[in-house]
Parts: sequence; C-alpha cells; structure tokens
Amino acid sequence: MNGLLHTLSAAGPLAAGWGIHGLWMRRRLTAARRDPLSGLWTREAFESRAARTLARRPHVVVLLVDLDGFKAVNDRFGHAAGDAAIRATAASLTDALNERPGAVATRLGGDEFAAVIPLTEPGGLPWLLRGLHHEITAPFRHAGRDLTVGASIGAALSSDLTSEASRPGEALGALLRLADEAMYAVKRAGGGWHYPAMSAPAAGTTAGRRTGRPGTHTTYRKGAA
Repeated sequence: MNGLLHTLSAAGPLAAGWGIHGLWMRRRLTAARRDPLSGLWTREAFESRAARTLARRPHVVVLLVDLDGFKAVNDRFGHAAGDAAIRATAASLTDALNERPGAVATRLGGDEFAAVIPLTEPGGLPWLLRGLHHEITAPFRHAGRDLTVGASIGAALSSDLTSEASRPGEALGALLRLADEAMYAVKRAGGGWHYPAMSAPAAGTTAGRRTGRPGTHTTYRKGAA
C-alpha cells in the first residue's frame, strides 16, 4: 500500500507537468493560427471554421471588407499608423462577432478582411452592415492623433445560393466571389456597403474585377452605400 502511495505521489508532479505542457502546446498551436498583426484567424483556420458554420446554419452572411484611404494613412503618418488601422478594423470585426456563435473573421492580407456571420433572420443584414461600416470608419487613436480610414464592404447571403453550390466548401468559395464583386462595386462608387441579389445570372450583366470567373455574373439589388 505504501509503495502504491509513493508511486502516485511521485507521478503527481509529472502529470501536472504534462498538463502544463499540453496547455502551452495548445496555446502555441492557437497562436500559430492567428495573424500576428490583427489577431484574427489565418486563412486556413478561417476556411475550416467558416465551412462548418455554413453547413450548420440556414442564414449566413459572408463579408469582404477592403479599407479605403489606407495607403494615404501609411504614406502620411507611417507604417505604424497603418498597423494601428489594421488592428482597429480587426477589433471592429471582433466586436461584431462576439455575440454570434459560429461567426469567424480573417485578415486575407494587406488591408482586406473577410468574415462569416450567422444571422437569425436575413432581414437584419442591413443593420449589421450599417453598424459595422460605422464602427470601422470611426476615428482610432494613434500617437496622439485621431485618424480615420474608409471602408468598402460587400456581402453575400448563403440562403440565396443555388443548389449547385450548396456544399460548404463550394458555398464558401462562391459566396466569397460574390461578396468580392459587391465590395468592388461599392468601392468604385466611393465606399460604403452593398448586398447584391444573388439571382440567376443575367445575360450580359457583369460586375467587378473578377468578371468571367464562376459566380461573378449577377443582378444587383439596390443597396446602401
């Protein structure tokens, strides 16, 4: 009996050590899946989580966000100011996602971001887009100055997809393309947000910078910018 107690007492610190090591490893793995500047998920981690959300939720919005005036901030106030703009945008996206289980966001690179957000009802999309645009374009503090950037936000709803793109992996790609088209359309109009109606492709109707690829021909519903 004494031998068993001695063995257990000796194993205790070792088990505790492995527990701490496991926690450390999990934190390292999580950190490796995060963009070091914004703190958002990397593209690969985002895609796997976004696919799960699309598979489980009936109404999901996919957003693409591109900052307007970002280069001007970099050129005038330095790269540290540009980094502050990236972090402020990531914080705005995180705030929008916090109370929405299944929501996920990523920094695609540079000043471009993507997010997948479940909705209770599609009718709430304009309020979400309006609020997010307002928060991203609000002043942020850097080196004693209040700086601002603009934003162009394009949106696409999963419930508007055709059955041909209903599988989660294919759906994410199709929705990102449509959101990209919507984002580029509103950027050409001066910034804001835009949600296109994803109906059947209209002959001769083209939009955006990736015309010719699958999912880039669409009829636009009048949005807000």
